[in-house]
Amino acid sequence: MTETPTPPVAAKIEHVREHHGESVSDPYEWLRDKTNPEVIAHLGAENAYTEAVTAHLGDLEESVFQEIKTRTQETDLSVPVRHDGWWYYSRTVAGQQYPIHARIALADSPQRPELSTEGAPEHEQIMLDGNAEAEGESFLAFGAFEVSYDGNLLAYSVDTSGEERFTVRVKDLRTGEVTEPGIEGAGYGLAWSAGSSHLFYTRVDDAWRPFQVWRHEVSADGATEEGAADVLVFQEDDERFWMGLETSRDETHILIGLGTKNTTEYRILPVTDPLGEFRVVAPREEGVEYAVEVAGEDLWIVHNKNHRDSELARAPLTSTSSADWSTVIPGRDGHRISGIDAFASHLAVSLRSEGLTQVLVLPLDPASETGVGEGYQVPVDEVVFSIDVGANPQFATPTLRVVIESLVTPRSVYDLELATGELTLLKRQPVLGGYDPEEYVQHRLWATAADGTQVPISLVARKDVSPDGTAPGVLYGYGSYEISIDPYFSVARLSYLDRGVVYAIAHIRGGGEMGRGWYEQGRMEHKKTTFTDFVSCADELVSSGWVAADRLGAAGGSAGGLLMGAVLNLAPEKFRAVHAAVPFVDALTTILDPSLPLTVGEWEEWGNPVEHAEVYDYMRGYTPYENIREVDYPAILATTGLNDTRVFFVEPAKWVARLRETVTSDQAQRPILLKTEMVAGHGGKTGRYDAWRETAFELAFMLDQLGVG
Repeated sequence: MTETPTPPVAAKIEHVREHHGESVSDPYEWLRDKTNPEVIAHLGAENAYTEAVTAHLGDLEESVFQEIKTRTQETDLSVPVRHDGWWYYSRTVAGQQYPIHARIALADSPQRPELSTEGAPEHEQIMLDGNAEAEGESFLAFGAFEVSYDGNLLAYSVDTSGEERFTVRVKDLRTGEVTEPGIEGAGYGLAWSAGSSHLFYTRVDDAWRPFQVWRHEVSADGATEEGAADVLVFQEDDERFWMGLETSRDETHILIGLGTKNTTEYRILPVTDPLGEFRVVAPREEGVEYAVEVAGEDLWIVHNKNHRDSELARAPLTSTSSADWSTVIPGRDGHRISGIDAFASHLAVSLRSEGLTQVLVLPLDPASETGVGEGYQVPVDEVVFSIDVGANPQFATPTLRVVIESLVTPRSVYDLELATGELTLLKRQPVLGGYDPEEYVQHRLWATAADGTQVPISLVARKDVSPDGTAPGVLYGYGSYEISIDPYFSVARLSYLDRGVVYAIAHIRGGGEMGRGWYEQGRMEHKKTTFTDFVSCADELVSSGWVAADRLGAAGGSAGGLLMGAVLNLAPEKFRAVHAAVPFVDALTTILDPSLPLTVGEWEEWGNPVEHAEVYDYMRGYTPYENIREVDYPAILATTGLNDTRVFFVEPAKWVARLRETVTSDQAQRPILLKTEMVAGHGGKTGRYDAWRETAFELAFMLDQLGVG
């Protein structure tokens, strides 16, 4: 007889949190210190327990892994993108974990290269081989990748721990030599000056917030000038603001973007004047968000100064105030303008309406009062879908790269002829093994929320699955930061669908699917709406017959992990199993500590419980860790990374410890598991085969609990 594994029991060490006259005992707070050997030992014991409890899933996990692997074209190539005198692309090789980034000179291939999967194409120059970079490392992630204007130097940044602190390196593409010893402690974003004389990069503070831009002097051969010291050119002291750094598509300016959850500000600098000062496009105004595209003598600006769903404006390049902005497309309720891509002859405006993405193409017309002529919307022939502007680094171009996919249509890359609107399919993501989209169906459902609001659900299933109330199902959700979870294709998801599992995405409030108002109704003092919306979506799946009441699983990560924890406390009886990835389940503790990464900037998303008792009380009422009930809960898998700087591993570690001691469900039948990747960050493992195995384990856990072994 097999002995039932015994779960680890975390020690309790007295710790009391005191705020607004309330004292809260938190005996698992000691798990926060990853330098403590006892903490590492506890995480190791949790991993061992998870492995023991799921040992019987080995064959299923391997089957799912092989399904992902055999459906994926392992040796593959992206669609080449033209930029200046080169075609840029990446390719993968069977058996290798990471992509190879390469290019072919336009002189060697005037037309877009027709790349073969048989091997490296003729005239290829490898810029960066991720597999070589990863040698000897357990983790590898690139933060930025920028080629100098003359095409000779590559600046890139590398993270080998998952902490999102990068080392910047410069490689001479003519010789293959890495000429820099490395700039440590950098954040995201790199930008070259004209002539490749200077490289701009960001640094992060102790709270992992990008807050400085530095200028690094580089010699003609890519090496640091002797005796040259890096220069701080800008520092943002307001802890609410995050920083981005980029170069304009027309290659004339370097942009610093600064933003909170409510307010943004841009600063620009000509690439020809690296020693100059960045100029403010429009001073920050509390509550005003804007984004800037530089295009010749114009600035194209998406902003919410006059309408919460934003509008498109035009301003002269010399503009220093929002008073200079003239409206091109006025704002409309429920018609969210989410972005702008400007080119030499056209604009591509990204929109969102009725929960679906759209792309509007507008020709530039100097004779028009607004600067644009009559445009057209890029057509998509799907029930539920997503369309996005793809990689378009070339400013002067007759075509626009767009990407279209759906729950049943693999990611498809098109060139859009800007003048005519004609779409040409360049590549559709290969799915091997005889995938036929006609064997699957996708639907748009609507759940009625507690306040009567109609909440959209995107659903996919095999065509032979009937809504007869017997099928297992998985409901995914996020619902924060105005991030939209648009319908997308997934090879891994086929391992659910082909076993008869219905998969659905709940487009709940707190996300941005239905416009800015959708976000505002699920944040701050309205955050609980996110959770009740998700429960309403679960109810709709059951009442419509798509999913059996006792066979519904749920999944979400990061802020979606907060969602998982909150709905478990709210309605644990509605779910059979839950996967909470890097879950933000100890939200109140984190948001009460301004010394932690992200906290100060997060006050505009959740509220400030340090200063406001009403915010403290509201968050205290939904934070998952502090509201676990003594009732039966589903089976739970929590996954995390030891080096995650966005949601610390301590949150799921504490949550699992408290769940086990509180819930009344039979944990032999409904286990509560914690799996920690000991060298990884917020995104988990980075090698593609490692990531597939991670996914296979998570799917095997859910399939087993839903009775689909």
